Amino acid sequence: MNTPYQDAQRAGQAAVRTTILDHAIDLLVTEGPAALTMRRIASGIGASTKVLYTMFGGKEGLVDALYREGFARLRRAQQRVPRAEDPLTRLDDLATAYRAHALAEPAYYRVMFEQAVPGYRPGVEALGVAESAFDASVAAVQACIDSGAFGPGDAHEISKLLWAAAHGAVSLEIAGHFPPETAAHRFHTLTAAVGKAFLADEQRQGRTS
Repeated sequence: MNTPYQDAQRAGQAAVRTTILDHAIDLLVTEGPAALTMRRIASGIGASTKVLYTMFGGKEGLVDALYREGFARLRRAQQRVPRAEDPLTRLDDLATAYRAHALAEPAYYRVMFEQAVPGYRPGVEALGVAESAFDASVAAVQACIDSGAFGPGDAHEISKLLWAAAHGAVSLEIAGHFPPETAAHRFHTLTAAVGKAFLADEQRQGRTS
């Protein structure tokens, strides 16, 4: 029977990297940061520690890769959202996709946002990867401004505020404070309320009439 590492080797270097990172994130969640050692990870996938050191340089590099991978997956999830013609619908679809992705990848979400590995602080390049995950949201906000759905403003700043609302609701849901029967409604109520603050006057009046 092949090891996970051997199976991944047949698919190429990218598959090997994903296998290592996914096993590392599983160890982190199930056993905590103390279990996140190169030896434990290598043993779990049937590889030598040399493979991990060659690919990541050490534990710090591995944790940095986990952080980057989380945001890379989020970026891809956002890019896969079908492009609605209505810019407000597009923005709402991106928010819904953000929540769905966070719930599907809670382990990576904790590395990205909850400092799951004590002592790790992302560097400038890693923060740049994180920032790029929200390019689709910034573009969607800009489309809302350009179409007149939103009043004039800074698309990047508005996107950040909308993200803060979505992130807060999702974090509470993942932590168990928002039960499944109310979580989706609360998420959409909160994000809609924050988005309403940026509507152009005629749009705001139309939604309240």
